[in-house]
Amino acid sequence: MLMKYAHHFHAYQPGDIVHVKDGDGSRPLEYEERRSPVAIRIRGEEVKGENWTRAMLYSYEHIADTLSRMEGVSIDIEPFTFLMLLRYRRRAFEDTVELLQRFDAVPTTPFHPIVPHLDEFEQRILARVSFDFYAPLIGKKSVIGYWLPEAVITRKTAEIVESSTDRRLVFLLDERQLLYDFPQAKHSCNRYSNSFVFGREWSLSDAFAFNTLDVPGLVERTLSYRDDHKENLGIPYLVFTASDLESLLGNPKQLDRFTAWMDGLEGRGVERVSAMEFVAKKLSGEFRRLDGECSFEMPVKDYSSWSDYFDLSLDGKTSDSRWLGYRRADGRVFAREARGKRISQLWKVAFTRLFEELNRAVRLGVLRGLAELNARPEEFLVRYARVFFRDYYDHFGLETSMDYVLEPANGDEKALRLGRIYYLMLLANHSCPRFWENLDTRVAFGNVSVMAKALIELMRYFDGSELQGLFIEAYLKLLSFDKLYHLWNLSAMPPLEGWETSRRAWEEALKPEVPNSGYNVVTRAALYVGKRDLRGELRDLIGHYNLDWAVADTGHIPGEVHGDWENPEWCEHRE
Repeated sequence: MLMKYAHHFHAYQPGDIVHVKDGDGSRPLEYEERRSPVAIRIRGEEVKGENWTRAMLYSYEHIADTLSRMEGVSIDIEPFTFLMLLRYRRRAFEDTVELLQRFDAVPTTPFHPIVPHLDEFEQRILARVSFDFYAPLIGKKSVIGYWLPEAVITRKTAEIVESSTDRRLVFLLDERQLLYDFPQAKHSCNRYSNSFVFGREWSLSDAFAFNTLDVPGLVERTLSYRDDHKENLGIPYLVFTASDLESLLGNPKQLDRFTAWMDGLEGRGVERVSAMEFVAKKLSGEFRRLDGECSFEMPVKDYSSWSDYFDLSLDGKTSDSRWLGYRRADGRVFAREARGKRISQLWKVAFTRLFEELNRAVRLGVLRGLAELNARPEEFLVRYARVFFRDYYDHFGLETSMDYVLEPANGDEKALRLGRIYYLMLLANHSCPRFWENLDTRVAFGNVSVMAKALIELMRYFDGSELQGLFIEAYLKLLSFDKLYHLWNLSAMPPLEGWETSRRAWEEALKPEVPNSGYNVVTRAALYVGKRDLRGELRDLIGHYNLDWAVADTGHIPGEVHGDWENPEWCEHRE
């Protein structure tokens, strides 16, 4: 059979940071982690962690052992996730490095933001860092993959990524993002911008991830994509699926289901090759091509994704509405169900806009500071990754000296504080708070906590400068998140069903899910950091708040309630 098959795993954990400790920027971050013990089961074995992140990272040992026996698998691991794996589970890190060097390691954007939602300056920094970080893993391969977080893409974002490398790229997407012009393009080598693109078979991918088909069903569904036309012409074609690496932990037997599925395909004569290997073999002539194949231009819908609320689609394609809180096609704010009730997603509108403003404030401060040092800002901020991810780069023997990092800043050590602040801002842009339906989650707390730290450090850096007021104002917006409904006139946005933009809907969405605080999670996290870090006159900013309510406890994430939590009622932080 000329059908080929590829599966991609995406690995990402945002971490469980509750507070970043002080530092001068010369060393990697040190931080306090959430203490909320939880256990999960894999193949009947209980894996325990001090928090959800630790439990997931510990489970990677089991996953690496299984995947080491596979072929045709590609993997991306978000860089901060990889760094945590090195810190907390070095043996699993070393096994994973060996695995990635054997398979197709796929570069991905650090910190897992929704990349097209960022300013183009941040997009350039992150694209360059992604290739620098993955350089030890991708070797000299001429064709490599690229994974954008949540697969959210625009033509401009793709061009920025392409401009950051001399390799041929394959963007790994979802078939619902592709705009097919002719049927023979399906499962073929298709061009997008100056790269190539593959869209996963989403229904088959989800059938595995969410256990809606047994192993024989998965095998038969895969074989149903047989293309008799290409078979008769002798043209190899590729069926591509993808899922989160954590989908292997969906139940204790999920790892065994995946290996049995792969074995079943192999037994039916289906060869496994990665999407990148497939494209490389098409380009080299090892795999025969259709006339014009690898020259077909595959249009891709801007701002589409692999995990949107597909039931809201008006055109049969995905979008980024999930992270916006409103449907991009018509601007209507919608509601979703979580934990047995309908929750307006209007909070995502405010959260998105607020972080755009905060990113802009941090960028302005960092660039102003670097300009005063006559630094080359983009080059310095790319090189600062060698400080932030130092342990990782040291593992591969790559340059991490201060001379190297500070060369674009003329050796001025003041730049290190600015680099640290900028990377705190990047770290605060994880996509996952806006992925979930409820605001009060550990991941929302983490983003706000880290952003608050960045703003407070800018207040200190620009102490006595007129710029300090900008960062104070930005921090106050975090504290007064509940007031943004009126400040930004959010009630004027059109609702989908008629109630989602009402004041009551807003207040219900912001309600705390913990018994020991009356503040919403954004205010709570900003206050938690301020209580520890604001000093002198700056402490007056929080003087009228109830500091007893400045706790790091949050509600549980709906997708994590299957864990065996010591506290199943809320995601606590044991001080």
